Amino acid sequence: MMGHLGHFHRGALRIRIADGNPQRILDKGQQHMPGEVAWLVGEWRSNDERKYYLSNLPAEATLKALAAAIKARWVCEQAHQQMKEELGLDHFEGRSWQGLHRHALMTMIAYAFLEHQRLNKAKREKKEEARSA
Repeated sequence: MMGHLGHFHRGALRIRIADGNPQRILDKGQQHMPGEVAWLVGEWRSNDERKYYLSNLPAEATLKALAAAIKARWVCEQAHQQMKEELGLDHFEGRSWQGLHRHALMTMIAYAFLEHQRLNKAKREKKEEARSA
């Protein structure tokens, strides 16, 4: 399926990923056999940049649903980057799994608090803008 969404084109195709059980094939060593079926999504931007994604959404998924999943992933990556840059998510130097989890949890709580503050500020500014218009 193909579609024009925003400033780029997307196409999607159902494929079988070669991640099944390894199998020895003559003198070629171990080769992975076909595994699960997934969506291969290609994105072509107006600047000729191309990106490809794999998705395990069901076969009935629409191109719009696939695009939404890709966009959601980008939002998660942006949040992760912000937690590293602003809140020190990547500054943990402990040696325990529990310590790492506590550090990550505290970073996420701080991020949620800051996002809440930012959204409230944006909401107040929007109300003030509407009143003055």
